[in-house]
Amino acid sequence: MASGGIARARLAEERKAWRKNHPHGFVAKPETLPDGSVNLMVWRCIIPGREGGWKPSITVKQILVGIQELFDSPNPNSAAQNICFELYRKDMPEYRNRVCEQAKRYPSAL
Repeated sequence: MASGGIARARLAEERKAWRKNHPHGFVAKPETLPDGSVNLMVWRCIIPGREGGWKPSITVKQILVGIQELFDSPNPNSAAQNICFELYRKDMPEYRNRVCEQAKRYPSAL
């Protein structure tokens, strides 16, 4: 199975799990093509703001760039994945190497 097939299989499983259980107010749906089929490689997602957390001065561009910055400069005080967190703290060159490998393995669908 090609890497694209592996990614699609995993995303299909994650889609099933999401439909059964996801945080209230969040939306994550794969793109529906004109013929009715689903493109698992492109998703439409909604992340709701916390109560009283929205600031009208924040633009969509700032939100998207902020998410991108989290990938490049994660918060070392809030580890979502401990293995990646430890690698980030102890071996930055290897951390960057692994991020680049993942980026090559799963290129943008755009």
